Amino acid sequence: MPDTMLLIQMVILLIVIGGLAGVLAGLLGVGGGIVLVPAFFYAFQTLGYDGPQLMQVCLATSLATIIVTSLRSVLSHNKKGAVDWTILRGWGLGIAIGSIIGVLVAANLRSVVLQGIFGGLGLVIGAYLGLGRSHWRLGEAMPKGITRAIVSPMVGFLSVLMGIGGGSFGVPLISLYGTPIHRAVATAAGFGVIIAVPSVIGFLFLDVQDAPPLTLGAVNGPSFLLVIAMTLMTAPLGVRLAHATDAARLRRIFAVFLTLVALNMLRKAVGW
Repeated sequence: MPDTMLLIQMVILLIVIGGLAGVLAGLLGVGGGIVLVPAFFYAFQTLGYDGPQLMQVCLATSLATIIVTSLRSVLSHNKKGAVDWTILRGWGLGIAIGSIIGVLVAANLRSVVLQGIFGGLGLVIGAYLGLGRSHWRLGEAMPKGITRAIVSPMVGFLSVLMGIGGGSFGVPLISLYGTPIHRAVATAAGFGVIIAVPSVIGFLFLDVQDAPPLTLGAVNGPSFLLVIAMTLMTAPLGVRLAHATDAARLRRIFAVFLTLVALNMLRKAVGW
């Protein structure tokens, strides 16, 4: 039976994490996973849950929250006609396949390796957020054929290894191929659902050693419920703040924050 005081501390930490993740998601348009995974990792580690599969728990729990937030987002965007269903239909199968492969790989990696992967990819995303320009283009339409067959599984695969949804890779990808940013954000929310559903189902069957209390497979139940509740409450606050502040400056600030988090993950991965 877990210690009552430890559970209280865990609940408080998760409420704070969920609240901040919701604000940042609404404020910056980034997926909550990019914030939740490192936050879960540091919270669980601080509470003494530092098993060899801690990162798997963080990834799986983050992805479970993404099912709810991405589904809510894509339905909301669809009411405004912003979702490009042609892209989702064309890219969905490849992304789902990549997500399943991602679960199989993540299940067999040590937590420290997943930390290194998160840190490395986090630096790439941070660099794009900080240095990327809205006029950058790779093409005028989303690729098809062999390019899509290669890139779509990579989106799902890398997203699962980081525990994130469609925003961090999907929005840059879709916008780099000539899709307006609002339509890219709406469509990438659909990517998030396609990534999260099959991956969470896979993670539910993972046997995790030394997991935090009330963990099913690799998904921690209290973390999922508390973060979802807080995210849904605080995301509208982030949206209101976004309309009242300089979005470009905020993205640069968050890029610095994400870069520092990624570097710290890499530091821990190499044992410094």
